[in-house]
Amino acid sequence: MDTDSTVNASGRLGRPTMRDVAARVGVSQTLVSLVFRNAPGASAQTRERVLRAAAELGYRPDTAAQVLRRNRSRHIGVLFTMRQPFDVDLVEAIYPAAERRGYHVVLGPIGAGRDDQQAVEELLAYRSEAMILSGTTIAAAQLARVADQMPIVDIGRRHTGDSVDAVRVADERGARLAVDHLVSLGHRSIVHIDGGGLPASAQRRRGYQQAMLRHGLAGQTRVLPGDYTEESGAAASRRILNEEELPTAVFAANDRCAHGVLDTLARARIDVPGDISVVGYDDSEIARLSFIDLTTIRQDAALMAEQAVQAIIERLDHGRIEARDIVLDPALVVRGTTRPPRSGSANK
Repeated sequence: MDTDSTVNASGRLGRPTMRDVAARVGVSQTLVSLVFRNAPGASAQTRERVLRAAAELGYRPDTAAQVLRRNRSRHIGVLFTMRQPFDVDLVEAIYPAAERRGYHVVLGPIGAGRDDQQAVEELLAYRSEAMILSGTTIAAAQLARVADQMPIVDIGRRHTGDSVDAVRVADERGARLAVDHLVSLGHRSIVHIDGGGLPASAQRRRGYQQAMLRHGLAGQTRVLPGDYTEESGAAASRRILNEEELPTAVFAANDRCAHGVLDTLARARIDVPGDISVVGYDDSEIARLSFIDLTTIRQDAALMAEQAVQAIIERLDHGRIEARDIVLDPALVVRGTTRPPRSGSANK
């Protein structure tokens, strides 16, 4: 049997890995990586324990990879979907934030026929030193494997563990802002079209429910299934239109979903905001178009990009090892799709 083989952290026979060393010492893989890169961030005692555990396990760092790290690429990979306008806004903002710090951006778009794994492998092939995720649903196990190799910032989702930072908006608060605005106008019958299992949708749904309860409207709480597409907004709107009594307001999962709502209501000759008020989420380019003029909850793409890049720099250049969860405040942007309900409408 190969003397270097052992039962690794995943339970399989094979060469010991950095994960095995981290498990033996009881520290994060990021900290083990710092020790082997001789980077700041680990105490002398921790370095000794890591090196001793590596010797006991027979772990040897990849010398070729270490050479490549010393000859730094200064590339930050960005894994993002090509479906959401807000993700495009984020990518555009990441470029200047990275360039100001002497880093270059390498894009890994995900779309039809191109999954997470393919995009990640391509970013690694371009020698990305770190990765920013935006709007992806990459599985936790796959994310952990990538985090073994580089720092990661996930925009919109919080993770446990030391290897992944998060930059996100307080989505529950954003949903409460939407409901508070509608209630302040006099609305009581407020429907929420949710985002299904997509990032941040659970928080937005929970914020809506909390706000309705706080305003004494628990009996009016209603969540319709949806996602972050125009078609989901259209489908939910058709369902609403087939009912005997219309709500006076709709809070959509995001701006694309709200766009589907607006289009479907317009085709049915339902006046917005005269008959139904509509609120979106993101403040993407769609919301700002003059002929849509959507009231929405703003996520600051430029600030999120700035914070994400700064978190990467703290890891790569300053040796930070503990995870950060950076939570930013949302803001209500009032435009032309909300107004007080008509007198006599269903608003008891």
